[in-house]
Amino acid sequence: QVRLEEFGGGSVQAGGSLRLSCVVSGYNYKDYYSIAWFRVAPGKGHEGVAAALGLGTTTYADSVKGRFTISRDKNTLYLEMNSLKSEDTARYYCATDERSWVRNPLANNEYNYWGRGTQVTVSS
Repeated sequence: QVRLEEFGGGSVQAGGSLRLSCVVSGYNYKDYYSIAWFRVAPGKGHEGVAAALGLGTTTYADSVKGRFTISRDKNTLYLEMNSLKSEDTARYYCATDERSWVRNPLANNEYNYWGRGTQVTVSS
């Protein structure tokens, strides 16, 4: 079974940085699979944060553009978060799909496999 597990969440002061990681296991992960990070704030639904398609393109939500960076190293996904704001407080999830291209990279229903999430809390 495919498994994704996030690491690196925690509490940080506004203006600080965190790096989240996500380890993928359970199948032969290919470098052309698409990857993404989502977050769920209290009382809200999924918000697409960042995506990197196997085709080679990257997409960021306007709210994090210039502050967050998505990347991949073999079977581990990363989300580097800088200049954190209180609005970034949420539970963060990694996701992946075997397709190299998806129509809407920041839509949660495009991705077949999900982690269980890790909490990020930003104080100010």
